Amino acid sequence: MKKLTNLAAGLLLSCATYATSDQPFTQAVSVKYHVPAGLQLLKVITDYNDNVQVLTSQGFYRLSGNDLVRDLRFRPLAQKIPVDVTTRETSGHLYYLYADKCLTNGYAGVPYINLPLNKYNRVAVDATGRMLLSGNNALAIGNNGKLQELPLIGEGVQSMAANAGEFFILSAKAVYRFDGTKFVPLHAVNGATAMAFNDNDIILATTHGYYGINRRTGDTSLSLQVRVPVPDIRELLVVNGHIWAGTPEGAFMKTDSGTYRYFASRRWLDQDAVKSMAADSKGDVYILTATGLNKIAFIQQTLAQKAAYFERKIRERHIRYGFIANLQLNPPGDVGSAEMADTDNDGLWSSFYLGSQAFRYAVTHEPMAKRYAWEAFEAFERILSINQLTGFPSRTFERKGYKNSDPERWRDSPDPEWEWKGHTSSDEYVAYIWVAAVLHEMVAETPTEKQRVTAFIDKIMTHILDHQYTLVDIDNKPTLWARWGPEYINWYPTTIGDRRLGSTTIMAGLQLAYALTGKERYKTEAYKLINKYGYLKNIGIDYRTIKPTPGYLHMGIDMGMGDWNHSDDEMAFLTYWVLYNYAFTDELKQQYKGAIRNHWEVERPEKNALWNLITKATAGDQDTAATTWWLQTFPMDQITWTIKNSNRKDITLLPPNFRHQYTEVLLPLDELPTHRHNANAFTLDGGHGGESELAGDEFLLPYWMARYLKVLE
Repeated sequence: MKKLTNLAAGLLLSCATYATSDQPFTQAVSVKYHVPAGLQLLKVITDYNDNVQVLTSQGFYRLSGNDLVRDLRFRPLAQKIPVDVTTRETSGHLYYLYADKCLTNGYAGVPYINLPLNKYNRVAVDATGRMLLSGNNALAIGNNGKLQELPLIGEGVQSMAANAGEFFILSAKAVYRFDGTKFVPLHAVNGATAMAFNDNDIILATTHGYYGINRRTGDTSLSLQVRVPVPDIRELLVVNGHIWAGTPEGAFMKTDSGTYRYFASRRWLDQDAVKSMAADSKGDVYILTATGLNKIAFIQQTLAQKAAYFERKIRERHIRYGFIANLQLNPPGDVGSAEMADTDNDGLWSSFYLGSQAFRYAVTHEPMAKRYAWEAFEAFERILSINQLTGFPSRTFERKGYKNSDPERWRDSPDPEWEWKGHTSSDEYVAYIWVAAVLHEMVAETPTEKQRVTAFIDKIMTHILDHQYTLVDIDNKPTLWARWGPEYINWYPTTIGDRRLGSTTIMAGLQLAYALTGKERYKTEAYKLINKYGYLKNIGIDYRTIKPTPGYLHMGIDMGMGDWNHSDDEMAFLTYWVLYNYAFTDELKQQYKGAIRNHWEVERPEKNALWNLITKATAGDQDTAATTWWLQTFPMDQITWTIKNSNRKDITLLPPNFRHQYTEVLLPLDELPTHRHNANAFTLDGGHGGESELAGDEFLLPYWMARYLKVLE
């Protein structure tokens, strides 16, 4: 293994030139607050202390920790129900409008005015303390306890605001500005729904986008913006120069680059229909719906801190006998109800976590990382020992009577307390060679540790060779997908990806087995596949030629039909690490480089950090910006909420294509359905209603690999 060690050292040295410093970045996260049942929520507002209050039809409420509670602090007001609340311009003091008075507790409680009963239902307060009051057929300004009635504006008040020392009103027909004695039309509108202020502009919302006008002249300063996530805008807010819009289908924010962040679905909001929005001094935005109070917070964290979050989350609730476990949530979204369940690919999913800990140990030499890697490997060792077959790896195992996935594929173990799942597939095999490679290379330090890894892969590869390049289950039949023999692999035309993939995975396994065991049988078989059956040529098939090729039936399945197989991409890239690093010769390495680069070029639009890093470590190509972007936008919330983006009007949809790349540019990952590396990153809609939670090891592996390769420091 000295050759591999030297290679790794050279690789790390070459990567160091391109290292990106792990600086804090802005991460959007969602906070959902506990709201008492039955409240009719009307308006959210923040004061100058960043206290968050909510006006309801049952009274005035405030946030206390994570709970919305009745505001009982001021005893004279505790049982009163405001009809409106606002904050005074510039000072941020709260003003309460009641049926018969308007007052504040700021300024020692001095500002106060008695009002005719039930005449006014809206209030805005300017920097001098003047109170603009409106109601049905009523408009007035209160100042120093006196009420000055104003001429009405015919069509009634839709909303009003104080800004930069002036009062403005939005009606169904116009924007009005107060001239000192009356409100005069500034700009005629047609269906405007809300207004907000951005420096010298007034931003106006409509049901088909938003636009801006000059606050002095009323002239259009920003054309109608229709290429927005949801044009039907009902609420507007400007926060630190960023326009926020509330819609019946979530909220969105315009970024500095001119794109939009879209916050919809239960990943972000308890429901999508936005009623009211407010911001605090940090730029976090509180979004009120009919049923809940939510916050979109913008935290500063490093990728290291993000990794620490997932490390803790996994150890807290995602480890099942060493495997990484999905969680079943009932009720949906409630992680307190989590139950760990077996899946169809426990080995594959767990290989990402084991790999992350192997790279973590290689970087940090933390004893706990080594412990976690070996604990995961114990599960891989047991998939061999729990069944009655020689060298056949079970998919997974569980205590008897508690199996979850595919009940027809479970078998009794010789141990009466346990069951094991058969029908093991090629993607599980990829997990075995991957974990054996990285564990042996980065974690196994003693002869005993190295022998554990060697014995594991030797048993599996011996079984495969003894059974004519297949995994043979307890029924004495090859499983559906674990087949690598020439009669199967070369039956595929070059336009079906299985020919290239199968050749790649078996060649990697044979090379690895030879490197670890020194058994000539593995090398001999590998060269037979190369020289007699053309497997090296298969590995070099151009991925750009893969296309639908119907008519190739395998056990009743037409292998040439359907879409691009992203699960095959996952298997291929994990295999590339093994294929390249354990190549028999430098000449083979050079040929493997070309094959890996060819695949990466096809996959590059997906910006997958793991594919980028594996390609960097083998073929030498990298996309550092995409890797960083992928790691930063990876969602903190791994619950499988139902997500919808196909309704958005700010994205460019591509014509139907074989790869199902639906959009011209990949959306941030935290706006997309939660998915693993084997899914199509361009899928716009998906999810399962919050019924499960993924672990986050899909983030940890590329993070620690980036650290190992010194792409990230």
